[in-house]
Amino acid sequence: MGLPQISVSGSPAECGAAYGEQTRDRTAANLVAYRRRFRDQAGLSPPAVRAAGAAFRAATIEHHPRIAAMLDGLAEGSGVPAEEIYALNARTELLYGQPEREGCTAVGVLGTHTATGHLLLGQNWDWHPDQRDAILLLRTTDERGHTVLTLAEAGMLAKTGLNSAGVGQCLTMLACDRDGLGATRPPGVPYHVLARATLEADSLGWALRVACRSPRNASVNLLLGQAGAEPVDAELIDLELVPGDVGWLHPTGGMITHANHLETSLPVHDIQRDWGGSSLFRAARARRLLAETVAAGKTTPDDLAAVFVDHASFPHAICRHVDERVPPVERSESACSVLLDLTGRRFGIAEGPPCQHAYTWLDLAG
Repeated sequence: MGLPQISVSGSPAECGAAYGEQTRDRTAANLVAYRRRFRDQAGLSPPAVRAAGAAFRAATIEHHPRIAAMLDGLAEGSGVPAEEIYALNARTELLYGQPEREGCTAVGVLGTHTATGHLLLGQNWDWHPDQRDAILLLRTTDERGHTVLTLAEAGMLAKTGLNSAGVGQCLTMLACDRDGLGATRPPGVPYHVLARATLEADSLGWALRVACRSPRNASVNLLLGQAGAEPVDAELIDLELVPGDVGWLHPTGGMITHANHLETSLPVHDIQRDWGGSSLFRAARARRLLAETVAAGKTTPDDLAAVFVDHASFPHAICRHVDERVPPVERSESACSVLLDLTGRRFGIAEGPPCQHAYTWLDLAG
């Protein structure tokens, strides 16, 4: 496997420090890239970025002190000011309003509808191709024995992943007219802190509690599930989280799919309506592509993988490729494709567009 695999253990502060030490160069390079994006795309000066990072740090300490300890340790281990690490984990909030938000398609299938009885999740993570060198896998085991295995960018704590309690998540971006910072909505919990907080949960119910109670400045879609001892004991739910509100979707016919637009009736303006794009068909297409195997109760990880290589509307497809007609700053591709077997505690990853890369499987236990 080409992606760096970082494995750390101990208290949150110890995990963060070890992670920072092992990724010092990658984190520094990632910060350089995002400082440039903050300046060029959002017009933010370095002092403004640090000020925002300090405010996000205060919110994280208030709502998720263990994650704050991990981020503070990460900053110390990587030799970077803490405010910059928090700004990095809040890059979604700081880059609010950029059309590159469109990307990612997620799928979940209940174990009652899979060939092995295992609860399956997966997604393509679509992001700027310049971020390839920042991508890594992070495995943490805390002092309680709780293990998390997640995709991440250097200096960040989580994206798609699963944990030793059988909880797993996929993330897709959303955008609405409530997003952003301002006098009426002070800095809340950064997008990537929220992603980490749900993976710290030891049950689906606690993950939902954490997600809904965390104040937010950016919209995000979380596809969450937890495996059980038997297929009927597993559960799957999708949360559409916007600042100040939340909508949810339950499985239909044993599955949930989601892209980058709102599917619940939240009282906000969905910015995807202004941008258009492939999000408007990707989730529906994924449902159709899986319908036969899900209805037969025979879905396998290979069936999910077949969805993630789909090229309908290429290059703006489920398997996304760079469109040279788009300005460089807005370009995107399927940087990774992830398959999660929550029952088997297994993590599969294709290190690039899945049409060009095979999946490698990792066991949560390492």
